[in-house]
Amino acid sequence: MKISQAGPDAADIIVIGGGPAGLMAAGRAGELCAKVTLLEKNPRLGRKLLITGGGRCNVTNSAGIKGFIEAFGPNGKFLYRAFSVFSAENLTGFLRSFGVPTRVDPDGKIFPADDKAQSVLDALKCYTSRGKVAVTHGAQAAGILLSDGRTIAGVKLSDGGVVRGKKVIIATGGLSYPGTGSTGDGYTLAKQLGHTIVALRPGLTALESDEQFIKDLQGLTLQNIRISILIDGGKAAEEKGDLLFTHFGVSGPKLLIMSGTASDALARPGHRVELSLNLKPELSAAQLTAEIQGYFAANGARMFASYVKAALPGSLAPVFERRCGIDRARQCASITGAERKIIADMFGDFRIRLTRPRPLREATVTRGGVNLNEIDPRTMESRLVPGLYFCGEVLDLDGITGGYNLQEAFSTGYLAGQSAASE
Repeated sequence: MKISQAGPDAADIIVIGGGPAGLMAAGRAGELCAKVTLLEKNPRLGRKLLITGGGRCNVTNSAGIKGFIEAFGPNGKFLYRAFSVFSAENLTGFLRSFGVPTRVDPDGKIFPADDKAQSVLDALKCYTSRGKVAVTHGAQAAGILLSDGRTIAGVKLSDGGVVRGKKVIIATGGLSYPGTGSTGDGYTLAKQLGHTIVALRPGLTALESDEQFIKDLQGLTLQNIRISILIDGGKAAEEKGDLLFTHFGVSGPKLLIMSGTASDALARPGHRVELSLNLKPELSAAQLTAEIQGYFAANGARMFASYVKAALPGSLAPVFERRCGIDRARQCASITGAERKIIADMFGDFRIRLTRPRPLREATVTRGGVNLNEIDPRTMESRLVPGLYFCGEVLDLDGITGGYNLQEAFSTGYLAGQSAASE
């Protein structure tokens, strides 16, 4: 769409989206004395921010910059400048300056000391207020206006209204949790201006299985086991931690970290994707075999079912028995060496067939987004349209759990706001 050149009443910068990235971008631009208008389609700001971490808001992590880069996989290097300009230390200092102290948990996750996402949102709102950012609620962007096919002139709203502006920052988030307003608007705006969108798919998500026993295990949590993702029998990812069984499949923090690997493989036809669970990760194969043999020798008159019940949680025991193919009423003394090996192998490699990830709307983050090759990592400015900037989840960036994704939103938002106000 084209419109006459923005007049003197135009904003210097229009920020589309009032989540963590948009609020940070607007606040930083306002701090640098730019005239900023923030457009938010919801009745209030930061709806998705308020539900992060179960309302506790895991804002960042104590990992160094190398750890942050690695958390985003192959695309992590794109964030080097953003994390350098606004680091985890800068973020905690920023929050502290607004009366929001933070604390570091033993696993490196950083939360507001009061465990309230609202405190973080209040700090961001205060930041935008100090910068005299004009916030318009109920304003849904429908298109970016250009005066000559290339120069930013403003934003057209879905109700037909126009907000004039010289630069635009798109901070609309992804497609996960659409009830909070993350409905993919930014991808549409980006495509209208020629940007490429890398395929959108769920990130940090639970995985489904069609195994018959899954519903029998619903609610069970296996603690401190080794969890591997196998693709066509080969190990593609591995973590150690807890695994939760649900009515549809499996979940848990460590599984979420590896879910992208599984999801990508499941999206390609013809691949067999499985979980391999090592239920006794503290024991080597030889130690496990010796432990089983020792129990059977000392408890020869007991039934096999008694051993399994003692070794595993109640709901898993009958599933394990069936998988081993050994009659649960057999006396331990009658179980052969070959059968003991089957038992040991099952403890070390309990397989669960995976079928698909949970829907994108349920995912913690969106994988894919605006192609990073079309964005200048030094400024977050589009390489295709001068004066257009992107930040946050709308970009093709997704990190592991632990505060990394929120830090990415804050860092890219800060850099985008600073760049738009300075250039």
